Amino acid sequence: MNQNPLKLASLGIQHVLAMYAGAVIVPLIVGGALGLTVEQLTYLVSIDIMMCGIATLLQVWKNKFFGIGLPVVLGCTFTAVGPMITIGGNYGITSIYGAILVSGVFVMLVATFFGKLVKFFPPVVTGSVVTIIGLTLIPVAMNNMAGGQGSPDFGSTENVLLSFGTLLIILVLYKFSKGFMRAISILIGIVVGTIAAFMLGKVDFSAVGEASFFHMPQPFYFGMPTFDIIPILTMILVAMVSLVESTGVYFALGDITDKKIKDKDLERGYRAEGLAIFFGGIFNAFPYTTFSQNVGLIQLSGVKSKNVIYVAGAFLVILGLVPKIGALTTVIPEAVLGGAMLAMFGMVVASGIKMLSKVDFNSQENLLIIACSVGLGLGVTFVPDLFANLPENIRIITESGIVVGSLTAIILNIVFNMFKRHQAVHVIEESKAS
Repeated sequence: MNQNPLKLASLGIQHVLAMYAGAVIVPLIVGGALGLTVEQLTYLVSIDIMMCGIATLLQVWKNKFFGIGLPVVLGCTFTAVGPMITIGGNYGITSIYGAILVSGVFVMLVATFFGKLVKFFPPVVTGSVVTIIGLTLIPVAMNNMAGGQGSPDFGSTENVLLSFGTLLIILVLYKFSKGFMRAISILIGIVVGTIAAFMLGKVDFSAVGEASFFHMPQPFYFGMPTFDIIPILTMILVAMVSLVESTGVYFALGDITDKKIKDKDLERGYRAEGLAIFFGGIFNAFPYTTFSQNVGLIQLSGVKSKNVIYVAGAFLVILGLVPKIGALTTVIPEAVLGGAMLAMFGMVVASGIKMLSKVDFNSQENLLIIACSVGLGLGVTFVPDLFANLPENIRIITESGIVVGSLTAIILNIVFNMFKRHQAVHVIEESKAS
């Protein structure tokens, strides 16, 4: 590939644009749900952008200890959004970061032998978990489409038109555009929706004027982390599901770049993700995973050079050091965000269903695993007092619908599928012996 600096820069910016909407919408949603101030939200967006860059550089830089060395871009995993909002609402924001820190350490520790743990996360488990998380996020999107819970103009005609207008732009771009334009359709939808909102007098740029031009990241900006069992369990489950998803991306990129992915490569890739998650906890950012939209961009452009991703990572770090850019994203009205969120969270549900499409639906056992895990996950989410009278040490596990649903899927898969296979192997061995 031509190493022309201008070409490298333009290709790097293209990758930044492809993942930017996905990168900034997560802190906006989580911060908005937790009631952060504009100043705090600006910091959260800026530090998230910067940490996306650092996480990407850690993964692309292949060395003896970490980094898969593929042209992969990292961003916040959407599967973490619902759990983080729930944790923040029930335990406080410091508990989110305590759980992220522990999950990062956990991923680094299991990186060596995660291949052996993958058998506990077949598509029937990961698909059920991602579907539960996606479905629990839809009400968040719907509230935002109406203008945000508690807003004086909740459900107003203007908010409904802005949210559905944003969604319509995204859908039209997906239908009629190709390549890079399709990759940034959500970003374009948000920009056009915000311009329309500005014309209606619903955009306030004062936060941009008040934000500084430069800041340094501050460890534990929201306070020292606190460590609670359920949040930690929840974020470990999210991390495990993300690793399974990342494994698929690693192999896809291996095919695209004609590189054979070995066990050691996977181990370094997992460890880099663990490091990224851990640093996210320190600097009050988020858990990171591979972004599939950038893989699509590599396929479309045919440019497979790691140098382009190094440039993209560097751009993200620089953007994250400029709070004015972070503040610019905080002016997006709730209704506009809601329209984009419906599409993005719907894609989380769709990706869960896609995972489930690999499941053998002729098996009644698999149908029962999906039915019980999704049913219990959603049931506990929407009726949280179901287990209110249980002893406290048991209630700890039943407080989160995502944890209940995930554990149900894992346990039932062991009982119905893994135990059954073990029995079958044992019978075959006995028949051979006789």
